[in-house]
Amino acid sequence: MQETYDVIIVGGGAAGLYGALNLDEKVRVLLLTKQQLSLSNSALAQGGIAAVVDKSHDDYRLHIADTLIAGGYKNNLEALEVLVTEGPDCVLSLPGYGVEFDEDRQGKLSMTLEGGHSRRRILHHKDQTGFEVVKKLSEAVRARPNIEIVEDAALFSLEQVPGGFSAGILLPGEEPVTVAARFCILATGGIGRVYQYTTNSAIATGDGIMLAKKLGAEIRNLSFVQFHPTAFAADEGRERFLISEAVRGEGAVLLNCDFRRFMFDYDERGELAPRDVVSRHIIEESRKTGSEHFYLDITHRDADFLRDRFPGIYTRCLEEGIDITKDKIPVFPCQHYLMGGINVDTWSRTNVAGLYAAGECSHTGVHGQNRLASNSLLEALVFSRRAALDISARIDDENLPVPRPGSGDWYHDGEPLPHGLRTRIREIMQKSYFVFPDRDALREGLPEVRSILHTLQTGKFRVGRDLLEATSLATVADTILSEVLGA
Repeated sequence: MQETYDVIIVGGGAAGLYGALNLDEKVRVLLLTKQQLSLSNSALAQGGIAAVVDKSHDDYRLHIADTLIAGGYKNNLEALEVLVTEGPDCVLSLPGYGVEFDEDRQGKLSMTLEGGHSRRRILHHKDQTGFEVVKKLSEAVRARPNIEIVEDAALFSLEQVPGGFSAGILLPGEEPVTVAARFCILATGGIGRVYQYTTNSAIATGDGIMLAKKLGAEIRNLSFVQFHPTAFAADEGRERFLISEAVRGEGAVLLNCDFRRFMFDYDERGELAPRDVVSRHIIEESRKTGSEHFYLDITHRDADFLRDRFPGIYTRCLEEGIDITKDKIPVFPCQHYLMGGINVDTWSRTNVAGLYAAGECSHTGVHGQNRLASNSLLEALVFSRRAALDISARIDDENLPVPRPGSGDWYHDGEPLPHGLRTRIREIMQKSYFVFPDRDALREGLPEVRSILHTLQTGKFRVGRDLLEATSLATVADTILSEVLGA
């Protein structure tokens, strides 16, 4: 590793990778990933990418309108217009990096429908779109000589120094190293591991949000948490795999414990209502029936079509003993996505000079209080590209001093972390704020979360990933519960 870089990018999902590729090739880039490059929430994205690429049957205004409706009209309209108008060019640039989208028999891009969309505008690669995007962008990044990739590396400390930032990094084996950079893009993903049950990968602990908050960056709307209505209802395991919204888009129906279709009792859009609406009504139906047993049924579709269109879901369900061509799929809501985060402007700039944020850890405001299906990868592409363009335009400013790494005093030895803190945070969050907030549980849980956070911030614990992730989760939980309670 070098001592000084132009840009540090933290995170190897769609935002981190696409941002790196859009930086000028003369820019020296350090790309950090907390585990292997292939592990991110982006890689788990099944459904696809929403974009108006066929104006013969779609329109920017319709995409904006659908996003506003899903977001409860709490969206940032300026950012949303950027998303929708610049999104198609970003999406259509992906095949240039090797990304393959499904095509119909005429060789045209195949587009599917998902909840909340008024048109078929979801480009996809089977049911593994995110994996395809991350895989091909990763290959392109590895081929760039100006980009140094360090996997299994956690950013523990980020401090401002003259001319930029000093970054304390834990390399494989917890080896500490300190480097400097003029700019930093945080693309660290979501906060799913603050809940007992989530569709998020193991790295989604909100580290970037915690580090940005320590630097004085504004954190906004962290309580805008999306619960996906159709996660596979496994008997065991914290990480729940998703049954893509595209399954409902291709005709799956939701059934209650009596195998009765119920969504039209609550909403005229039925199963294709936005995610928050479907999740709330599942919980309402659960309370009404006294059961948490719900199912997706798509057995009326041709078996070969299902195996070809949803190979990942088909295979994963088979591992759980469910054949989606013959069996109903057990589902239940689960934490899925964060709409709030590190507040940024339309160029992904935070209020901290030189600090950018992109992807799920950021708050662009495009989603409002609930994300429209398949707008997530689109947001990651559009706003990481904007961050890269803004940095590239500023990189030659000779008035800025060259940043130097700090003293390294961020690293120290100490006592092992007390056992069970993260587990307790998850229990509090699951009870206090799952689909519907429980205000009594919130009032009980918030003081305990704050006590845990205080312990982590003031104790003399050994610097390591355990401490990083526990502090991140406690910070996220404290922020979310405080917002909901107005405390």
